[in-house]
Amino acid sequence: MFRLSQFMREVLHPTPLKAARKPAAPVVIWNLIRRCNLTCKHCYTTSADINFPGELSTEAIYNVMDDLKAYKVPVLILSGGEPLLHPDIFKISQRAKDMDFYVALSSNGTLITEKNIQKIAAINYQYVGVSLDGIGKTHDDFRQQQGSFDASVHGIQLCREQGIKAGIRFTLTQDNVHDFPAMLDFMDSKNIDKFYLSHLNYGGRGNKNRKQDAVFSMTREAMDLLFDKCLQWEKQGQHREVVTGNNDADAVYFLHWVRKNFPEQVAHIQTRLEQWGGNASGVNVANIDNLGNVHPDTFWWHYDLGNVLQRPFSEIWQDISNPLMAGLKQSPRPLKGRCGTCSFQKICNGNTRVRAQQVYADAWAEDPGCYLNETEI
Repeated sequence: MFRLSQFMREVLHPTPLKAARKPAAPVVIWNLIRRCNLTCKHCYTTSADINFPGELSTEAIYNVMDDLKAYKVPVLILSGGEPLLHPDIFKISQRAKDMDFYVALSSNGTLITEKNIQKIAAINYQYVGVSLDGIGKTHDDFRQQQGSFDASVHGIQLCREQGIKAGIRFTLTQDNVHDFPAMLDFMDSKNIDKFYLSHLNYGGRGNKNRKQDAVFSMTREAMDLLFDKCLQWEKQGQHREVVTGNNDADAVYFLHWVRKNFPEQVAHIQTRLEQWGGNASGVNVANIDNLGNVHPDTFWWHYDLGNVLQRPFSEIWQDISNPLMAGLKQSPRPLKGRCGTCSFQKICNGNTRVRAQQVYADAWAEDPGCYLNETEI
């Protein structure tokens, strides 16, 4: 995850460099349930509004939480499917809070209503992220349910009325890039706390729909707009959190933007970006699916590292006898093609390896989603 707003603040108000801190354990994105009331085109879990057999019991979830806490996992992002469909979501959330995890809820927003907002508020989630794929009809078409946009926006508004930090996740594709400027304006009109731009990754239905990935020129235009908007917000004192995900080339593209617009800050920002270190799949980001299978991140559902019912997560995560995990944890990674010869490996770290695996059947091949030209790398 590239925290654009943090680096933009460093451009405007640079701070002294400090030694980089390495997390003791990864952030865990946990798909508690696969069931969902929507059927989104880019869903990496290929969810549906049905019950999926073999999902972890609540007791098993508690046992895994105990192991995660002992392993010093700092953050749990509770996801789905739609996590609010889990019958024990509030019990699980409260236990996680009581164990002093940072707890976030990743929802489609449609099920956040007057009926449950008090329960959501009582949990005191540190963050609630709601996915929007455009304005009005654009979103409804992606989610394949009419009225879903209005329902999601209503859910965000209910969270904000309760003082809950709530933000938007927007997945950029060729079919919704035209709504991207309007989404940023929507942030202004609703005074939303956080914006997460997600590039399309090749997992689940996202893999089947990868031909709809925004062409590189559109991606670059969207990033230029996001940089300018983030700069505007910072100069106006609107310190919104702006992050991007699933394309670590964003950080290199930002460095080139800094070179054009703030050349005196290039060295400082490059050092900061190298400290950040780029893609963290298999290192600082982990995924547990609804069946208890562990993956390097949420887009590797076709590749299991082990199952928490058979081995503790802490053992699975440290096991580098698995060739994929060995490569992901290696520094530098064993990259090939353009990624192997790229001058910015210290910043990008090879980007999102799952795209290379899906396209070339080789996790170490060049990332087909990198939108930088030869001069820029």
